[in-house]
Amino acid sequence: MSLPHALITALVEQPSSGSDLASRFDRSIGYFWHATHQQIYRELGRLEAAGWVESLPPESGRGRKKVYQVLPSGLAELQRWVAEDQDPLPQRNAFMVRLRAEAVVGPTGLASDIQRRLTLHQQKLAEYRSIEVRDFGREGASRKAQLQHLVLEAGIMQETLWIEFSEKALKILATADL
Repeated sequence: MSLPHALITALVEQPSSGSDLASRFDRSIGYFWHATHQQIYRELGRLEAAGWVESLPPESGRGRKKVYQVLPSGLAELQRWVAEDQDPLPQRNAFMVRLRAEAVVGPTGLASDIQRRLTLHQQKLAEYRSIEVRDFGREGASRKAQLQHLVLEAGIMQETLWIEFSEKALKILATADL
């Protein structure tokens, strides 16, 4: 995924200032694509230079924020990007390598980190479930709402998988080799 396309998506949903966009990003797209506020501001400048977004003149008064909105060329770029074929990226997961290393050099105390991760995944799952109850589940939801819910469901499935995986890993690590 590309940060520019994530930002254009967020701005199509709602034109925003950089700070408002960063805050909204943290509460939505940021669940599956992390970006610092500094990266977001830097990318907004690039998007504006590319002619994909524009900043509206700040309202009068001191401390007013520039609001960014997507231009037709930015919307066209987002549509092009969404429609292109993309292969799944190869997984690069240091945790999987750590488990493999535990198999050959352990026991190392990896279980305490897995327990910590398990707690984090349980917290994230609870957060996703709370969002689901708050924002979704209405009969006759629009296509847009159904797609947004589908993204959330993917997060729920991923956290559920990591919880099950972590519990299984802890069970295996608690056993002694025969």
